[in-house]
Amino acid sequence: MNRLSADVAILIVSYNTKDLLRDSLHSVYQQRGSLRQQVIVVDNGSVDRSVDMILSEFPDVELIDANENLGFARGVNLAATRANAEFVLLLNPDTVVLDRAIERLVQFARSNPGHGLYGGRALKRDGSLELSSCWALPTVWSMSSFALGLSTLFRHSRWFDPEAMAHWRRDTVREVGIITGCLLLASRNDWRMLGGFDERYFMYGEDADLAFRARCAGFRPIICPEATIIHDVGKASATRAGKLLLLFKGKATLVRDHFKGWRKQLVLLDLLIGVGLRTLLARMKLHPRTEADPWTTVWRQRQDWIRGYPDLKPSRGQGGVSAELKSQTSQ
Repeated sequence: MNRLSADVAILIVSYNTKDLLRDSLHSVYQQRGSLRQQVIVVDNGSVDRSVDMILSEFPDVELIDANENLGFARGVNLAATRANAEFVLLLNPDTVVLDRAIERLVQFARSNPGHGLYGGRALKRDGSLELSSCWALPTVWSMSSFALGLSTLFRHSRWFDPEAMAHWRRDTVREVGIITGCLLLASRNDWRMLGGFDERYFMYGEDADLAFRARCAGFRPIICPEATIIHDVGKASATRAGKLLLLFKGKATLVRDHFKGWRKQLVLLDLLIGVGLRTLLARMKLHPRTEADPWTTVWRQRQDWIRGYPDLKPSRGQGGVSAELKSQTSQ
């Protein structure tokens, strides 16, 4: 493919999601509109014959068979090094593109430059709203609400669960804190300037870290409601306990990276208190012979995840795929 010969490079990281990925790729091609697309799939060592499916059914896909689970952040960065387009678009394999959503998002970004990161609106299979296309940035208050159980007791409350922004139906153009990796667009140059994802985040937290860094760079992530997808949240995830362990390790890393001084210490304590509270409540509800609740597993491993992910050697910016992205910014 010639230099910048596509409008958008669509980056998908897949791990044992063959059937979901097939539906997603079909929608990508069926809803392309007038876009010139480059579709890149990184397979993270799937054992469900995902690679064979792509090779036989989607010959135009640029497939990177990693032969191991690189994690989401590293997989996306690897795909991005192959991008040869004006924009890069992150798309989860458990999504379905509706009504030329990617074309609409690209057009919106061209008409509204300078925001850095662009996202859309997600729906569940039944057509109801799926909130997880974007979030507000975490704060001391939102994390304290988690610690006290308020974000669970008053789920989707404007005051006690502010990160969900549940009062907003994602039906208007709006600047947001975080755009999640299920549908995230950035110009190739901006993506490379930001260095892509921090590869320490194996899964969960990498999009929040990117959002913090984007805001520090002067960008204001924004949602285009006309870009709509279906997102089967959790269909491509591991067990509940495994997901929670990755989630809290990502949260702890995010806190250590972006909170300072007493705020950092308080929010780390909030994470521990919040997990401890939910573990206690789970134990009170469970019959003594019942298998332990996933929260118990998270609590028992708290000394591991509270430390966050270790620094890479070499660290981000000094080597690895992220550094390669930055080195390509001027190309």
